[in-house]
Amino acid sequence: MSESESWLERLSHLLLREPEDREQLVELLHSAYEKQLLDADALAMIEGVMQVSEMQVRDIMIPRSQMDVIDISDSPERFIPFVIEAAHSRFPVIEDNKDDIIGILLAKDLLRYYAGEDFDVRDMLRPAVFIPESKRLNVLLKEFRSNRNHIAIVVDEYGGVAGMVTIEDVLEQIVGDIEDEYDFDETEDNIIRDSQGRYRVKALTEIADFNAILGTSFSDEEFSTIGGLVVSKFAHLPKRGEQIVFDQLKCTVLRADSRRLHTILVEIVASEPVMPDS
Repeated sequence: MSESESWLERLSHLLLREPEDREQLVELLHSAYEKQLLDADALAMIEGVMQVSEMQVRDIMIPRSQMDVIDISDSPERFIPFVIEAAHSRFPVIEDNKDDIIGILLAKDLLRYYAGEDFDVRDMLRPAVFIPESKRLNVLLKEFRSNRNHIAIVVDEYGGVAGMVTIEDVLEQIVGDIEDEYDFDETEDNIIRDSQGRYRVKALTEIADFNAILGTSFSDEEFSTIGGLVVSKFAHLPKRGEQIVFDQLKCTVLRADSRRLHTILVEIVASEPVMPDS
């Protein structure tokens, strides 16, 4: 086999003995990895694609209780600080309650407010797309791409809002965490303090750096990163929105996927440790 062949060409040679079922295909892929025909990233991505074809929206959606929304009755002076702190690029806009979503507001459209232009939130709303909890992720991804839409509202069997899902949430199941234009990137500090005295922390932050900034004294003998420490306290891989309190720290999961923890919100409290959310 020529050294100039791509990993895809070499993989195709390996797959000439056609697998009879999904399990055999996975075995062949892992065999290709062990023979260095695939690197770890390629293997993880292929497995992610296979996983997405079996998952439904309900498996990854942001629950209704954790949705960041804007009330149409609020003035810009009231909701813009919330938009800045939440740091999302799109927000569902409600009227009266979360079951009455009237559209989607793009954060970038708020620049018109600072430009001194005529400003009416209703005029800037994009149509909201509603989908059932049972929709498969591969079908949703295809619809996102064809419609050039990035967010969908998830409804239950009774028509009530169950949550929301973004194209980023779907893609993260394939390639891991994807940071959008409002996420703090690799060139910035791993720990950022917000206006309320809380800390937004990347899970890959070294425990020594975490200790230095927050004044804690966690050991790095068993875990080298704060993400590893937090996951050990949960005793399972937590989902977005889960919280736990330990050693006078309240940790809330901001970003996580089915593979790893990405970002947590840390708040210094004075309460006793509690069990993680079930």
